[in-house]
Amino acid sequence: MDSQKNHFLADLFVTFTIAGIVVWYLIDAYTASSHIINLILILPISLMVLTLCVIEIFRQISGKHKAIEKPEPVASVIPVISLFTIYIASLPWLGFDVGTSLFIAAFLWIHGERRIIWVLGYAIAFGFLVALFFSAMLPYPMPMLILPG
Repeated sequence: MDSQKNHFLADLFVTFTIAGIVVWYLIDAYTASSHIINLILILPISLMVLTLCVIEIFRQISGKHKAIEKPEPVASVIPVISLFTIYIASLPWLGFDVGTSLFIAAFLWIHGERRIIWVLGYAIAFGFLVALFFSAMLPYPMPMLILPG
């Protein structure tokens, strides 16, 4: 029981720390510039993270949390770290649109998804939507291969 209590307190500490950092960052961003252009991405993301923190705190306090699982070995994340490194290095050549789609497809494949239609459909849809979103939101051009940059 002592181990579960320690995990419970550690989880609460991490959740409150994340919420505190988000509030601090939001206040700092607002202090720097309260213009909507500065806050157009920061405010919605901050509100989503804070909402998730509140939900997680209530979930933890109510006792509706998972039993402590055995952590995965560190070696199990090496393929994902390698994939992410290749993704970042390939963006200048593949562009953000194609590179993101390929990264998502490879990530799903590494994690055991074998339905080709699902992998390709999700990767292409998500990759191109994210690329469109960031190309519209960021004030500088993104390297794209297919979509207009």
